[in-house]
Amino acid sequence: MSRRNNEPLSDRVARVAEALLADQHYVSVADLFCGLGWLDASLLEQWRRGQVGSLEEVTRSGLLRIREAMTHVRAWALAKGLSPSETAYVAQTPRRQPLRFSRSNDPQLEELFRTHWVSPALSEKKRERVAAKASRAPELVAIVPARDGWSCHRCGGTGDVLMMEDGGPACLSCVGLGDLVFLPAGNALLSRRAKAKSKRHAVVVRFSRTRGRYERQGLLVEPGVLAELGQDTA
Repeated sequence: MSRRNNEPLSDRVARVAEALLADQHYVSVADLFCGLGWLDASLLEQWRRGQVGSLEEVTRSGLLRIREAMTHVRAWALAKGLSPSETAYVAQTPRRQPLRFSRSNDPQLEELFRTHWVSPALSEKKRERVAAKASRAPELVAIVPARDGWSCHRCGGTGDVLMMEDGGPACLSCVGLGDLVFLPAGNALLSRRAKAKSKRHAVVVRFSRTRGRYERQGLLVEPGVLAELGQDTA
């Protein structure tokens, strides 16, 4: 029998939480579940993109075990003197709809999931920055499809890139981003400037079969921004 199977859940939670706290100065339930081996990072990303109904659905543990882990992390955090900080989670979609953690959408359970535990060693300003970063809405992600022939679930059209919604893939026009133009990756300074100036933007990614992950291809930004930066949008 492995050490993991013999180790009490409370000890496993404390060990993973200590590592997270040392690395990022706060502990979240989603990160904890990844560290426990209950949640794959790829499934977490799908949930953040609004492609999964609730995080509970893709967590490899039952609700009783999930509740037990959250009880342990709360007790550990209070014993360490960590500060609770409730964090907003919204999807990587143009609608920015709130993400659900539990199948039941129980308010008390949702609050436990959203709570981050922040290091007391940080100054007040640093705690505010950590909380603001954790609460920041994730960037929109547009996907270069692996093959041609996909259809928008809203209008039946297609395109060079798509965005995933609950109903399936959607074209940029239907999600309200059809006027954006593509800025290829390669010039980090230009990309940063364009993103900072563009009120609407999305990261463009393509799935690499050889590496088994999505890789950044560039940005979709407002055409006026590129003109302002002296870039040809033709």
